[in-house]
Amino acid sequence: MRRTLIRLGLGLALASALPAFAADETGATYGGGKNRFSLATGSPGELGLLKLLAEEFARRADAQMVWVKAGTGVSLKLLQEKKVDMAMVHAPAQVEKALKDGWATGKTLIGSNEFYIVGPKNDPANIAKADSAADVYQRIAKAGAPFVSRGDNSGTHQKEMQVWQKAGVQPAGAWYIVTKDFMTASLKRANAEKAYFMSDSSTWIMEKGVAPDLTVLYRGDKFLVNTYHALTAPPGATPGRDTAEKFVAFVASPAGQKIIADYGRDRFGEGLYNDEAYARQYDK
Repeated sequence: MRRTLIRLGLGLALASALPAFAADETGATYGGGKNRFSLATGSPGELGLLKLLAEEFARRADAQMVWVKAGTGVSLKLLQEKKVDMAMVHAPAQVEKALKDGWATGKTLIGSNEFYIVGPKNDPANIAKADSAADVYQRIAKAGAPFVSRGDNSGTHQKEMQVWQKAGVQPAGAWYIVTKDFMTASLKRANAEKAYFMSDSSTWIMEKGVAPDLTVLYRGDKFLVNTYHALTAPPGATPGRDTAEKFVAFVASPAGQKIIADYGRDRFGEGLYNDEAYARQYDK
């Protein structure tokens, strides 16, 4: 009985030292080491890349990662509120603001992918002939063709809104379908609605089976390149911040970069992400 109470007391002490997460925020826990830290991100966790990086780091650093599943906007909010130790995000303007405002530090470019605009194979808005992403969106709006938006302030949603702005269009109406959901769920919705959707390339490569009625109709605009950065809380701000900083260093190291560049190649014949060396040319 005494041993049980001791173990319970230690467990409660550990739990009280960590941020509290709602049940639907916790994506997974990787590793079993004593150096625990929390990280908020979306697609890299959904697609399994984070698991590989976290487990290798855990072996090297006696660490344990708590992944909090969140899009870029929520990930940054969690970091600002000191509810996570770090975030991996793809919204350069918000990253710069976080650094300027002082609640984030250690900006590190870690890789990239790009956005594809997918849609019904009969392409009712004829976007396959577009000469830019803005032209694509103008054609969709003019045709009133169904378009699915995540609408969740994620990095994807922010990029989408930037494209609409370049196109000179304020999207609204029955044709504009907002999911407030993650990438794969929104891709499924686009398939069900026979709608256009802006998917990141990594999700499309891995999850295109959930959208058999859609195909890639436009890609290649440099504006659609999607760079990822890691940010940590400032020194002393959160319990696992120092371990998070070491994780960022690992991800940026040759070993971490090889995991990123190789991820998915054995299954799909191409990597799901580009490494930092490739991404650097687009990191403006």
